[in-house]
Parts: sequence; C-alpha cells; structure tokens
Amino acid sequence: MHTPAATTGRRRVFWRLGILAAFIVAVIVIGIVFPVPTVDQIRAAAGNAGALGVIAFVLGYGALTLTPVPKNVLSIAAGLTWGFGFGALLVYLGALLGATLAFVIGRFLGREAVERFTGARVARVDELLRQQGLATVIGARLIPVLPFTVINYTAGLTAVRRFDYALGTALGIIPGTLAYVALGAFGLELGWPFWLAVGVLGSLTVVGLFLANRARRRGKPAPDSGAVPENEADV
Repeated sequence: MHTPAATTGRRRVFWRLGILAAFIVAVIVIGIVFPVPTVDQIRAAAGNAGALGVIAFVLGYGALTLTPVPKNVLSIAAGLTWGFGFGALLVYLGALLGATLAFVIGRFLGREAVERFTGARVARVDELLRQQGLATVIGARLIPVLPFTVINYTAGLTAVRRFDYALGTALGIIPGTLAYVALGAFGLELGWPFWLAVGVLGSLTVVGLFLANRARRRGKPAPDSGAVPENEADV
C-alpha cells in the first residue's frame, strides 16, 4: 500500500515527465516551423543592430540550442560577421548558455523519473558517469557528429555531476567552436586556415571516440563485482 508521501512523489514525477515531454515536442515543432536564418540574414541583421545584435546573437544561439535545429550555420555565420576571434567568443558564450539551460531542464524535469523507474542496467551507466563523468562529457563534446542538443538534455537525465558537466562542456566545445567559426572567417579564402579547420573537425571525432571509449572501459565493473554502490550526493 502506497503512503501519501509516496503517492505525492509519483504524481510529481509524472507531472514533470509530462511537462518535459510537452516541452520537447514544442521545441521540435519550433525547430521545424521556424528555420535557422541564412548566413546573409544573420550578417545583415547583426550589421544593422550594432551592440544589440551581439547580445541578440548570443541569446538567440542559446535559445536555438534548446531545439534540434543545426547550430553550425550560426557558428559559421558568426565567423563571417565578426571575424574569427570575436565570433568564436560569441558562439562559445551562446553554446554555454544553451547547454546550461538544457541540462537544468533535463535534470529538474526528468532525473527523478530515471531514478525511480529504470533498472540495474541504467544504474550501471549512472555509476560510470559518476566516476568518469568529466572524461565522458569531454569525449562526447569533441565528436562533431553527435547532436549538441541531445547531449545537453541527456546529461541532465543522468547522474553526471554538475561540476563535471560544466567543466567538460566548457573545455570540450572549444575545439569545435573554433573550427566552425574558422570555416566562416576563413572559408571564402580556401587557404590554410580553412583546411586546418576541416582537419580539426575530423580529428575531433577520433579523439572524442577515444576518450569516450577509455572512460567506458575504466568505469566498467569487474565480472565478480557486487551490487552497484548507492548514489552519492550530487556536487
């Protein structure tokens, strides 16, 4: 027989799951109905808006990170509009903003449901992310083909520590950010900076896969290990 507290807890979990599901559906619809502006549109808007255009770009980048629309176009447009250095800074700030918002949404609305309703297999994954969360996040961030938005929400659903997620994201998105902005800043010239950026994007995939696989192997329990340790307090 369920106690009133347990019943209230289950209702809270289902309410949060419902809100999370509705939110995900909404951002997918928004991403489909409202396409990403073209590079020319971004450059024209930023040139006319001045300092407000810079702020709008960072906030818009963060907001679009919550949706499944491709953000690489925005990164390339930033390079074309503001050049390599300043464009990279704006993209970096926007990506951090979006990654933080998505993580908080996933953690607040979905994490409790994962803890309540998943089995031992997910518990082992959680324990791996507790032990090797920083390396795992960095490895995932370094792989350009992995959807940035999916990583953000999924990390919030797991037991990865907030500090590991924040630091892993802050470090892991630097190479990809620089590479995509460089494509916009130097791509029209097709000189060595452009080809260097292309080479970096390819190398990131290899490095990211290596780090993610290494974290998985280091966190894999021995065949004769016992039960999964109890959850540690989140930092």
